Amino acid sequence: MGRVEEKKRSSLWTLMIRSFLLRGCGSSEKDLAPKKKKIVMPIESRLSFKDLDEFDTPEDLSISIVVSNLHIFTLQDLKLATNNFSKRKLIGEGGFGAVYKGHVDEKLCSTLEPQDVAIKLLDLTGCQGHKEWLTEVVFLGQLKHDRLVKLIGYCYENQHRMLVYEYMPGGSLEDHLFLNDYSILGWRKRMKIVVEAAKGLQFLHGIDQPVIYRDFKASNILLDSDYNAKLSDFGLAKDGPLGDETHVSTRVMGTQGYAAPEYVMTGHLTTKSDVFCFGVVLLELLTGMRSFDSSRRGKKKNLVNWVKPYLEDPSTFGRLIDPRLQGKYSIKAVETVVKLTCLCLSYNPKDRPQMSTVVDTLEPIKDLDIDETMLEPKDNNTIVYHTHHKNLPKLQKPSLKARSDITLPRKIWICKTP
Repeated sequence: MGRVEEKKRSSLWTLMIRSFLLRGCGSSEKDLAPKKKKIVMPIESRLSFKDLDEFDTPEDLSISIVVSNLHIFTLQDLKLATNNFSKRKLIGEGGFGAVYKGHVDEKLCSTLEPQDVAIKLLDLTGCQGHKEWLTEVVFLGQLKHDRLVKLIGYCYENQHRMLVYEYMPGGSLEDHLFLNDYSILGWRKRMKIVVEAAKGLQFLHGIDQPVIYRDFKASNILLDSDYNAKLSDFGLAKDGPLGDETHVSTRVMGTQGYAAPEYVMTGHLTTKSDVFCFGVVLLELLTGMRSFDSSRRGKKKNLVNWVKPYLEDPSTFGRLIDPRLQGKYSIKAVETVVKLTCLCLSYNPKDRPQMSTVVDTLEPIKDLDIDETMLEPKDNNTIVYHTHHKNLPKLQKPSLKARSDITLPRKIWICKTP
């Protein structure tokens, strides 16, 4: 019995010493250990989200293979990186908490390359908690892909929970679609972004232990300075069904306007729930309108319920296209995207395509040449387009303000028929 107690005390001292050594530079344990050949854990053997309870303490997490590629930062490290979390460094806020822009370099740790980072501080009184924070660490600590935002490290100190990501200077897709501070996204950029986001979902759904993202939306698609897109915020991610399982049952969470109907009604979650969310983002890209807007009246609050019937009619879907595009898009590409959007938004999950099919459908059309030419306005209210689509109506001259602030009539946009 004495040996057991002695072993426990020795183990405790080992953890305390390791913790003390790591606090100085925010390094991970691998920086102090002898150099060994890097072991890459096969994706199929990744830790399940169901095993999160294994990490009761910061020490449990720090010695796990899950975070072997992550830096462990101290609170003091991140205060230095953000000038003590200066308000000038604040770049966003969400359900998780505040997000700050920071800078890390070799002064914090010799193994870090100098770079700007985004630092998310968990608000324990907010919509997400420790479990969502831990889910993100475990998820991004194991799975790497070009279309997923890179998690550089984390801070787990007393009540403080923080995540340190690569900085994405282009903001989010939501910013570019709905905020006046950004230039209007052209058609090709919209297609580039949505194809790359689709590849992120395809990766998540295609691994041996599928992951359901559960929070695919415009604000979670981040962009770099070249409009390369990456998925972010994995706090709500769940393991998908395995073997003979058809779905996983879970508490309904997510963002209003994006969630699939079967998930909202039953709590049953599948990869096809993500496909529905993807269809909603496609609809936002097509129309330039938010998926949900409380300033719109009645049925119009929910974009899918309002607009989908018009998408299914070839004689009317031309009226739906964001007028800020000024007719500068490929008709063939628009027709394909409209049809794909309808499939993704199918009420029956079985009728929705796999994300691999979505990528295969979008990839060939993302670089199609624009086949329309805008003419000068005939009057102050109407712009006329030359187009190969005879049914496309003349649209009211668009405002440059965010379309989330526009209340539209029953026929979607005011049109003057020839």
